[in-house]
Amino acid sequence: LTGGVIYHDGQFDDARLAIHLAMTADELGAKLVNYVRCVSLIKEDGKVSGIEAMDVESGRSFAIRAGAVINATGVFVDELRRADEPSSEEIVAVSQGVHLVLPKDFLPGDSAIMIPKTADGRVLFAVPWHDRVVLGTTDTPLSEKSLEPRALPEEIDFLMTHAARYLSRDPKPEDVLSVFAGLRPLVKASGNANTASLSRDHTILIGDSGLITITGGKWTTYRKMAEDVIDRAEEVAGLEKVPCRTMELPVHGAVTEEVSDLHLRPYGSDAAAIQSLSGADRVHPALDLTVAEVRWHAREEMARTVEDVLARRSRALLLDARASIEAAPAVAEILAEELGKGAEWRVAQVAHFRALAQGYVFR
Repeated sequence: LTGGVIYHDGQFDDARLAIHLAMTADELGAKLVNYVRCVSLIKEDGKVSGIEAMDVESGRSFAIRAGAVINATGVFVDELRRADEPSSEEIVAVSQGVHLVLPKDFLPGDSAIMIPKTADGRVLFAVPWHDRVVLGTTDTPLSEKSLEPRALPEEIDFLMTHAARYLSRDPKPEDVLSVFAGLRPLVKASGNANTASLSRDHTILIGDSGLITITGGKWTTYRKMAEDVIDRAEEVAGLEKVPCRTMELPVHGAVTEEVSDLHLRPYGSDAAAIQSLSGADRVHPALDLTVAEVRWHAREEMARTVEDVLARRSRALLLDARASIEAAPAVAEILAEELGKGAEWRVAQVAHFRALAQGYVFR
């Protein structure tokens, strides 16, 4: 080592921000429909005028009419584009990023480490995260898409091998608390198969039917993405153009003073309401998630399943897969009480979550 640079960067909880954005939209009059699937597009005179939808829980089908339909389905945008126009060319190149989570003592202190160029020319980082350390990342082109992507052996090997050079000690398989993967919807560039060099900027396309597709982009630019696509939706729907106000709009949970409880800080202004609920006990000794939080997720954040709570309202599954599997029965019991479900539902929920969570356990 001949030198280094210290700089400041940002960190956020993506699950919390996604939920708080949905809650903000709800407070401003949006209608949120959870566990509803788009079955097909509705067309009138060749123009998209809505969707045929299905309530996944009840199986009930119904129509949603709209002046404009926005296809914001991530890596799956091409499937809906082909449903609209079968001859549509694919515009998304899928790139997989994999992360490993280790105990905090592998990276003492509060600073992260970023290696801009490893021995094989890739980027590696180790970042303190929820009192653990998250290692990343990879940039692996994939030809197939999945709602539950899985880390490839070579991706895990890259992270384990290179991280050993920079952490306090060599990580062993038994040290890994969780392994998870995500898919990036990168916009294709003609003749370029290297996903690492593809643009992370967003792209908006409008089909002949009026179907609006937005893809690419990243969390850093989510607000601008939304502004741009809504501006186009106003045009397609023939609506009066209204100035965007989200640049100065506080997101649900915004506070002027820091929340004193470090664990509840990501909830922002909701922290006090959560603290007022009964259930300060944790659902598992290795997880910070409390009974009160599970109740809050069910009552205020549309959590309907054990997976919703442990993977999509909290980061439990990503932080410690085995502990989350062990916590599933307790979470199922709390949810059953909140949602009015019976023993059969609890058993099915635990079985489903355990099967899902096995993909996050390092082997």
